[in-house]
Amino acid sequence: MPGWFKKVWYGLASLLSFSSFILIIVALVLPHWLSGKILCQTAVDLVNATDPELVKFIGDIYYGLFLGCKVRQCGLGGRESQFTIFPQLVKELNAGLHVMILLLLFLALALALVSMGFAILNMIQVPYKAVNGPGGICLWNVLAGGVVALAITSFMAAVRFHDLTERIANFQERLFRFVVVEEQYEESFWICVASASAHAANLVVVAISQIPLPEIKIKIEEATVTAEDILY
Repeated sequence: MPGWFKKVWYGLASLLSFSSFILIIVALVLPHWLSGKILCQTAVDLVNATDPELVKFIGDIYYGLFLGCKVRQCGLGGRESQFTIFPQLVKELNAGLHVMILLLLFLALALALVSMGFAILNMIQVPYKAVNGPGGICLWNVLAGGVVALAITSFMAAVRFHDLTERIANFQERLFRFVVVEEQYEESFWICVASASAHAANLVVVAISQIPLPEIKIKIEEATVTAEDILY
């Protein structure tokens, strides 16, 4: 059986892996990966609006991996509309890249559970095979963290290089054209970053668990027997 020192750190490693699992689920469910400001360029060109008047034509947009919301400001007041990525928008986006992001996150969920299982295994017993020991925990955490990081990078690439926000903003727009004037990543995106950070922290936890504790030696004093003790 592992000592109490290793048990504590392996228990912490399992909690970190489980927290990563929960964080990824939350990031998938919440539709707040990115928000932005969208300018109704068509309306601006029609009225020849100048800088002080542009505020009246700037709406809002936010979206996640499955759904989102858009508020249009085209001179007639704000008009809110909700949309879903599947099946409405998927044809307008880079479908392959978007599906890859989802598959990577689902794979990360499985790897987080595997890393948690290996941490629990090392907490309750000493594995005989090296791949099941601390090296195995590190391996699965590197894989899980790397997959989450790849999903984050793919989403950033879709936003920056594939004009994801602009494509979503102009979906099914026949009269107006929208231009993205501001973008910022929201809580779901940073939750995924926290998930990858949890796996990185697990590597530190496993390394600490391998620090050998100094052995406490109790000095036993030998009893000296004298002639007087024998007489008594």
